[in-house]
Amino acid sequence: MAPRLTSAAFAASGILFLAYIAVRPAGDDATAMASTAWVAGHAAAMAGFILLGLGMLGLHQVLGDRLSLRAAAVTWAGAGLTLPYYGAEDFGLNVIAQRSLRDQAPALMELAEQFRYGPVAVTMFAAGLLLLGVGAVMAAVSVWRTGVLARSSALALALGFALFLPQFFTPYPVRVAHGVLIFAGGIWLAAALVFPRARRAVA
Repeated sequence: MAPRLTSAAFAASGILFLAYIAVRPAGDDATAMASTAWVAGHAAAMAGFILLGLGMLGLHQVLGDRLSLRAAAVTWAGAGLTLPYYGAEDFGLNVIAQRSLRDQAPALMELAEQFRYGPVAVTMFAAGLLLLGVGAVMAAVSVWRTGVLARSSALALALGFALFLPQFFTPYPVRVAHGVLIFAGGIWLAAALVFPRARRAVA
């Protein structure tokens, strides 16, 4: 990937993760899950994970070291484990919630909880998010070591993905702040890739 395409992937990923938390309803009840906003928000996140993986591959092509290649591989593995859970949250829970509201059967929402906290599903989800955090941190270390880009340009993105799993256990305003952090991290790294004169500006 050309540096500009890599930059676009990181920028778009950051924008999509901000859209995810901005569009997604704050609640987790049937009304929220049955909404179009629920589907749109989670779809944005899924696209963000895919673009993050593409960005990591392009970043390796810019940096050219082994650590950035490993970061890309770990990120892809993390996205692969995370996306099935997000897909089920997006489409499966939406169908269950719509049926629950249409039939006035609140008990159907127990299926949502059974899915969310099923041992296999939640283990895959947690492992995927942990790998995404590890991949982002590895990429930040690679950026810092190589000095090809501004050394601090990947730190915010790494912090955002390192905190992706813990932020689920925080109040909604903190989750919004987390979305802003990932957005800022994606834009920051994208800018470092686009403007060569700024690449070495931060030692």
